[in-house]
Amino acid sequence: MAKVEGRGAVQAQYVEPLNNGNLLEWDLELVALQGERETATMATIKVPAQFSAAEDAERLQKAFQGWGTDEASIISILAHRNAAQRKLIQEIYKETYGEDLLKALDKELSSDFERVVLLWTLTPAERDAYLANEAIKLLTANNWVLLEIACTRSSLDLFAVKQAYHARYKKSLEEDVAYHTSGDIRKLLVPLVCSFRYEGDEVNMTLAKKEAKIIREAISDKKHNDEELIRILSTRSKAQLNATLNHYNNEFGNPINKDLKTDPNDEYLKLLRAAIKCLTSPEKYFEKVLRQAIKVMGTDEWALTRVITTRAEVDMERIKEEYHRRNSVTLEKAIAGDTSGDYEKMLLALIGHGDA
Repeated sequence: MAKVEGRGAVQAQYVEPLNNGNLLEWDLELVALQGERETATMATIKVPAQFSAAEDAERLQKAFQGWGTDEASIISILAHRNAAQRKLIQEIYKETYGEDLLKALDKELSSDFERVVLLWTLTPAERDAYLANEAIKLLTANNWVLLEIACTRSSLDLFAVKQAYHARYKKSLEEDVAYHTSGDIRKLLVPLVCSFRYEGDEVNMTLAKKEAKIIREAISDKKHNDEELIRILSTRSKAQLNATLNHYNNEFGNPINKDLKTDPNDEYLKLLRAAIKCLTSPEKYFEKVLRQAIKVMGTDEWALTRVITTRAEVDMERIKEEYHRRNSVTLEKAIAGDTSGDYEKMLLALIGHGDA
């Protein structure tokens, strides 16, 4: 990425601490809990049994010295540390060497490798806040990125994103989304971004049947922007939504997204279908994003980088399984055939290829 304004730019905000080093103690605890939660069974990053933030900081500082950068050391360290560990490495690096690690990486790296390393080094909340702000500021707002963040993060994770956005940009994510969108797209995105869903598994089947009927009536009447439809999608727990949409399928004979394909070119309907897929089957949504990113002419590195950096600590194992099932080729093979150099090595490390 050239360090100029535009699509490939490394923005100045990108390498500054998103909260100027003044995270509240509660926020640090949330980041640590988030890191622990996300390195679950469906994550693909491989973290070594022994970890020393001081040793990692020292090795990274040495990787920046001399005429050439030691990219292999950067990959071997950062690609194998979870969110809480990366945060600690940043703090120790700053204390020891008096420089922000993100700024040091920005000076040493370039192109797509720089972007994947910088995005990955951020905490999940900081990364999403940056991606959301970047999507809003593009000449044509990237509503898909906003939708992903709103619909595939847990309630606590989305709350942390909004906190990070507040701290870094001195305004709310909700107000920026509302200001930079309009019409039906604003009507859908703002409630999704504002959502704080119940995360439990409890399901009310009577309610599921009732709301499946409400959704069916809205779709039959072609009221795709119906307030009740949007209310259900933006407030119900994911378990409740799955029950509702399963009943919709069983009762009315079609999956809801099939009934929403009346106009394949309608941007709002595309987003509405994507929201439903993100909320109910995120692995299928992200598989499609990866497939399209890899198959397009020249590769969509931004989409490829975004999905891998945001899902490697969450559910990339499940996404890889879906990709193999859908394409009859492993994601590792697809990435290796479509990328190269240190960028390829970093991506492969994040999806679990190779040892920690």
